[in-house]
Amino acid sequence: MANAVRLLRTTFSHEKSISWFPGHMMSGLREMRDQMRTVDLIVETRDARIPLSSINKQFEQVIKGKRRVVVYNKCDLAPTSIQPVVRKVMESRNQRTLFTDTNINKSVKQILDVARETAKSDPMRYPQLVVMVIGMPNVGKSSLINALRRTGLNRGKAANTGAKPGVTRTVSGRIRVLDSPAVYLVDTPGVMIPHIPDPITAIKVALTGGIKDNIADDTVLADYLLFRLNRLDHTDYSAVLGINQRTDDISEFLQLLGTKIGALRRGGELDTDKTIQFFLRAFRQGRFGQLCLDELDEPSVTTFFKNNMEDAPLSKNQAQKAKRAAQRQRSLEKARSKNLI
Repeated sequence: MANAVRLLRTTFSHEKSISWFPGHMMSGLREMRDQMRTVDLIVETRDARIPLSSINKQFEQVIKGKRRVVVYNKCDLAPTSIQPVVRKVMESRNQRTLFTDTNINKSVKQILDVARETAKSDPMRYPQLVVMVIGMPNVGKSSLINALRRTGLNRGKAANTGAKPGVTRTVSGRIRVLDSPAVYLVDTPGVMIPHIPDPITAIKVALTGGIKDNIADDTVLADYLLFRLNRLDHTDYSAVLGINQRTDDISEFLQLLGTKIGALRRGGELDTDKTIQFFLRAFRQGRFGQLCLDELDEPSVTTFFKNNMEDAPLSKNQAQKAKRAAQRQRSLEKARSKNLI
């Protein structure tokens, strides 16, 4: 048993947020909006390890009242104890919530059941049901689609997957996942929030793989992960990593871990990058057990929605851009109504 660590930090402070919104995400949002009139059901996919931080408020404008089910994927990596809490929070916001593990057919079947239920509710309206799968990067949308196809049709992969964010870059064609009733899925690129106002929320998204590692500061991610492991105190991470003590100091920790895994350069100098990547990979692979990085007590939930879901006042430049975008959208809809495009 490793020595108990004297926790020096009760809070984690970081002032610089992370922005990552490449062009394909803006294009993806535009394509989603353009296809929305042909979509019957939205499956909004989030990461169960960050049930609040993986919410993208931009989707609210795109969905605009469409029937939706929220799917918390990767639930095998998060404590089951959070599920009733998250369900209660989301139901208070009129969001039906499911938890899925794409490796288990029974888990994935919940979504097919919702699709069946929707299609059978009005067969004349839904001769075939079109489901659009949306979510932030690396929440497992494409893996979910492949699992739905495997479960519904006993067929192989239809969507490309990868451990890094940004594998899907365009809205896909329709992918059949059920024959009776006929259900088709549309995959979409993961869309990040252009600016995450809370730096700690941005760290959580990056830590779970939602932001490319070269965009985020890996040392900050590792330091926050160490802080959280010490605060949660539910697993002996030092035993998992094979180091002989716990610490709250990131420099000391990296030296201990780097020495253990042999991440040393000539002369015994620590290879910091290699050590950090080993540490982050261990978390992402679930080696530290089931973790939830979001605080789910009532004050924390209220603060999250206040700070992250309410629109901040736009700058003059942002307001002008928003006005031009709205004008383009109105022109597009007007032309479409006259069958000009």
